[in-house]
Amino acid sequence: MNSDIEIIKGRLTRLFKWRPKTRYWLMLTNDTYDQTYNLFFNSQRANERLQSVPLHKLAHYDLENLLKALRQDIKLTIEFVGFTGERWPASQKLIQRKRVPLE
Repeated sequence: MNSDIEIIKGRLTRLFKWRPKTRYWLMLTNDTYDQTYNLFFNSQRANERLQSVPLHKLAHYDLENLLKALRQDIKLTIEFVGFTGERWPASQKLIQRKRVPLE
């Protein structure tokens, strides 16, 4: 898992370029068909189209530990897609409340 996180960090440092009036965030999707998680880097400048770049595909990971490791170094917002109705194992809180139009 550590090597995957290092790969993600490396790709993020190459992609992230600070620009004014630009929003940056990560999107974590749950691919139920392949039973994997897909991580995307999203950016959107004011009055421009969304740019979404695939970062990494993760298979069979403990989601809570993965996010803890990512959040230690990466301070971007994380949007969850495809987790409607699923709960965090430790706290039993919902991961995603409403469906996103992408689902």
